Amino acid sequence: MSDRPAKLTHIAADGAAHMVDVGGKDETLRTATAEGYVRMKPETLALIESGNAKKGDVVAAARLAGIMGAKQTASLIPLCHPLMLTKIAVEITPDATLPGLRVMATTRLTGKTGVEMEALTAVSVACLTIYDMAKAADREMEIGAIRLVEKSGGVSGDFRRSAE
Repeated sequence: MSDRPAKLTHIAADGAAHMVDVGGKDETLRTATAEGYVRMKPETLALIESGNAKKGDVVAAARLAGIMGAKQTASLIPLCHPLMLTKIAVEITPDATLPGLRVMATTRLTGKTGVEMEALTAVSVACLTIYDMAKAADREMEIGAIRLVEKSGGVSGDFRRSAE
């Protein structure tokens, strides 16, 4: 981990927002993994798992939406660089203890800037898609705990969320 003091990289000394110039950075392998969940009624989870949701295959649609979301991050989040991702993986797994679906996304590239925002966007869009596709059955669903799990590469070094 870097010994540099923490600072907001997108804010200039005068307070103006700007896009960080990454032109002088080295290209390195960069990966990021993010997670989140959609909590729902047990019967909603059963409906999704059975494949009988009114709008179709919720998990397949959410996985595809997450991948598409990661690819569109620079269009959605101000000051993000458009990136040529080499990997986007979105995993959606049922969890009866929530009850609901857990979403995990991993993004990767060899480049000059990190891919954390792309992983976080993939999880966010996948969770929103789950909500959209199942809202007819359960409007009380809850999207939660969208967060970075780990990242590697770049000057700031590696990060792994501590166990809770």
